[in-house]
Amino acid sequence: MSEPVKKLPPGIWVLGFVSMLMDISSEMIHSLLPMFLVGVLGVSVFTVGIIEGLAEATALIVKVFSGALSDYLGRRKGLAVLGYALGALTKPLFAIASGAGLVIAARLIDRVGKGIRGAPRDALVADIAPPDMRGAAFGLRQSLDTVGAFVGPLLGVGLMLLWANDYRAVFWFAVIPGVMAVGLLLFGVHEPERHMSHKRTNPIQRDNLRRLGASYWWVVAIGGLFTLARFSEAFLVLRAQQSGVAAAFVPLVMVAMNLVYAGSAYPFGWLSDRMSHAKLLALGLIVLIAADLVLASGHHWWTVLIGVSLWGVHMGMTQGLLATMVADNSPADLRGTAYGVFNLISGLAMLVASGFAGWLWDQHGAEATFHAGAIYSFIALLGLAVRWRLLVGNPIDQPR
Repeated sequence: MSEPVKKLPPGIWVLGFVSMLMDISSEMIHSLLPMFLVGVLGVSVFTVGIIEGLAEATALIVKVFSGALSDYLGRRKGLAVLGYALGALTKPLFAIASGAGLVIAARLIDRVGKGIRGAPRDALVADIAPPDMRGAAFGLRQSLDTVGAFVGPLLGVGLMLLWANDYRAVFWFAVIPGVMAVGLLLFGVHEPERHMSHKRTNPIQRDNLRRLGASYWWVVAIGGLFTLARFSEAFLVLRAQQSGVAAAFVPLVMVAMNLVYAGSAYPFGWLSDRMSHAKLLALGLIVLIAADLVLASGHHWWTVLIGVSLWGVHMGMTQGLLATMVADNSPADLRGTAYGVFNLISGLAMLVASGFAGWLWDQHGAEATFHAGAIYSFIALLGLAVRWRLLVGNPIDQPR
């Protein structure tokens, strides 16, 4: 698999490193934020679930408009730079927050930035990568992105130990890699020229949406189903805290999850170019069920570690695959819109899943939350099996 990596265009690597730096910045904060909200600011776990659901839903909903705008303009990079810059500029708000209100505002604005950059960046990856290497390209970008997602919490642990659990000092430090990400994108990525062969129209008008065929809408439905089965990763942090681990070491749960995610994303992306997509999705759901069941029984740190590692394998198996499937089943000139609509549905599903998970946690405990996740994942797996005949032989199921 080393040879395909070498053949990937340099722009894919740069976009991966941009994602890595921003994830270092974001995850330094997000790995500590649930504890900061509950332990320092005194909010309920249900509120944490709502905040996380709203934050992720906001990011995914905004992608609809940023993706469509990138299609209309015929350019991706400018919107991506704007989104990354907005994310970097919101980091100091976490450090100065004295109440939940400013944290919520900062979290939502940060996610607006993510929403602005997300669909144009994914469309830019699809534009740069050769069609027969898209799985590998998305896998590599996701891998580098996830390296940031475990380096960030690891830095958070080190700085919490160094600065005696000073959350705000860690939040200030997180500004640095965010600014670096913006600079690298601005000067390191050259967008390929796109020649508009038709009159420029609103990408989300009815006639254009009709060009997104049945196979694309299958992918949208599957993406929403997977998101409903998987709630916010903030609950992994809170589960680790229950295992008796010292507060400074709790972010290591995200290090473990993202280390596995980073290590598995590229191999599974490479594999998705060569095997049935439906089978790989089904295997991903089976791994998620196993993760939920282990976490439901997790009263010791090693049990939680196994559960979050399985969670990371699930993410590596499915996230790059779904991004590849969107690119493969949408017209090139509507690719930004396609990612936007896909993420709108996923965003609404994330809001519902995280809110319900937080309510279950407050009312019935952590075990009920993870048992419910396993049950819904099993239902999703049954739904995928029922539709298997429609998936097999369908374009969404086929490697290139």
